[in-house]
Amino acid sequence: MSAEDEITDTNSEENANKGKKSAKYDSSAADLEKVTDYVEETEISSQDIGEAIRVANDENQKKNVAKKEKEKELSKIKISKEDVDLIVKEMEITRLMAERMLREHRGNVVDALIELTN
Repeated sequence: MSAEDEITDTNSEENANKGKKSAKYDSSAADLEKVTDYVEETEISSQDIGEAIRVANDENQKKNVAKKEKEKELSKIKISKEDVDLIVKEMEITRLMAERMLREHRGNVVDALIELTN
């Protein structure tokens, strides 16, 4: 076989490989078209967007109000300084966190400690 024959064979193999790759690409593109054909494009109206934003803002306001009410309720609960000191010393947490745990457990040291260990 001469050098020219080898070059021709190599070129024909490369062309065949390119043909296979382009056929594979065409097949993939066709599959993608099938999938995307089923999706309908719809416009979202500004009214719908405004309504969604309003609903989200209302939910956030409700959460904030509930959070403030809970904080108000927790601040009414009386806790002793000794209980706070005990929790701070034993659990090595901040004083604010210890007070918060005690208030959430209505001043019950045992329940607060159990919650902190779990």
